[in-house]
Amino acid sequence: MVRRSREHREKKPATHAATRSTPAPNDIRGSTPFDFTAKNLTPYGGLLPVATMLEKLDFRGLIEERLTISRVPRVMSAYQFVLAMVLGRYLGFARLHQLRFVARDPILTGILKVRHVPPQSTLWRFLDALHGAVARQILSVQATLRARVWAAGHVRLTTVTLDTDTTVHTVYGQKMGARKSYNPKHKGKKSYQPILTFLAETREYVWGELHNGDRPTGKQIAAHLTHVFQALPPTERRSARADSGFYCGEAVAAYEAAACRFVIVARKTSALLAALTQATWKPSPETDADEECECRYQPNGWPRAYRFIALRYEQPPDEDTPESPVEQYQLFATEAYTYRVFVTDFTDPIAKVVWFYNQRAGAENLIKEANNDAGLAAHPSHRFDVNSIHFQLAMVAYNLNCWLMLLQRDEGTEVVTLRHTTLATARLKFLFIAAKIWRHAGRTGISYSVEYPEQAIFQRLMDRLRRVTPTFTPVITLAMT
Repeated sequence: MVRRSREHREKKPATHAATRSTPAPNDIRGSTPFDFTAKNLTPYGGLLPVATMLEKLDFRGLIEERLTISRVPRVMSAYQFVLAMVLGRYLGFARLHQLRFVARDPILTGILKVRHVPPQSTLWRFLDALHGAVARQILSVQATLRARVWAAGHVRLTTVTLDTDTTVHTVYGQKMGARKSYNPKHKGKKSYQPILTFLAETREYVWGELHNGDRPTGKQIAAHLTHVFQALPPTERRSARADSGFYCGEAVAAYEAAACRFVIVARKTSALLAALTQATWKPSPETDADEECECRYQPNGWPRAYRFIALRYEQPPDEDTPESPVEQYQLFATEAYTYRVFVTDFTDPIAKVVWFYNQRAGAENLIKEANNDAGLAAHPSHRFDVNSIHFQLAMVAYNLNCWLMLLQRDEGTEVVTLRHTTLATARLKFLFIAAKIWRHAGRTGISYSVEYPEQAIFQRLMDRLRRVTPTFTPVITLAMT
């Protein structure tokens, strides 16, 4: 018997996702009750990867081995004091007195293994007791940490580019080493002029020192560059870029001694200008200049002649001609032209050399990041040696971000595609994470929100960090070259 009822001819409708029940949003209003009974909550849940990385890299062992600290503190060990100051700067607190805002944060105190961070006076007594040589020792610690991060992160760079620059830090009050010198933003104010060198490929801070307000001499520049090359991991080829503040024979000699190719902005001299006016100029279609030229020129006191390349830009005819040549950041002007001159040992065409130097603009952003986000521009003490130590601790916090970025990069990332995440952005994405610390049956754990959008990246980073061994074998399959 065949049934022809409509019931057997219709298909049942499919179940749609929209029919599933969804939780209602939280109803938060002015009358919502509140209390202060919750325990072990922290807004800095992202400190866990930082602490894990420092533990795996044996930061404590390096501090205890390299730093010569004669004063034995009682509240915390010397390593705990150094770690508290570094993590404070990583959190965004450039001043020691600001650590009181996180003095009882459960994750920070858990990493330090103390009940609370000591007050400002205790931190200052420890910092004031440090010898001036500690600043140089912290730099050596950073060089070792960099080598270990490169080994664990499978970084195999064959070519590196060094960007060396100075910055101006205006200071107030009576501070040792402050001078009235070049200070374009606050003319007539005393300042420091730190020297810093960054690695263009990974944006790491390689070497630097706090310098007084006077312009660095050729001997000081050469000493700085020598330390930079000693702190670098072994590489096949090295290139360097520097502005006119490093234009001297000593810098060129330091580059040549390290087999490092260089491009330096030349400073204006009457003899150099005369050599350029006698050179053969030709149109420069591949640069932003009107004309270009090159010549061999030997500055006074230099051992031999070097290749100088120059660009010149025509002055508008209706522009008022200055009474005397005006010297600017990278340019110097005459009545008819504005010149831009470089000294280099590159043999490439002029356009390629100019393009290579123009990439140095990224170093300005890195210095700005260090000043604003890592607290580099804060010089809290009147003593120059204490400010030098504070300077290096700030740069350790800056490098922590760079090293975390190297260890959490995607597989197959090359140098040309490696993107830099600033410390301010990293704080918003990976540091300021609400978390709850729980303890049960003798175990301690951390719970994060299920709505955290960067769970996959966070999990991958923690998995890699926990696989780091004392031999620092790579935890990333594909090397970054």
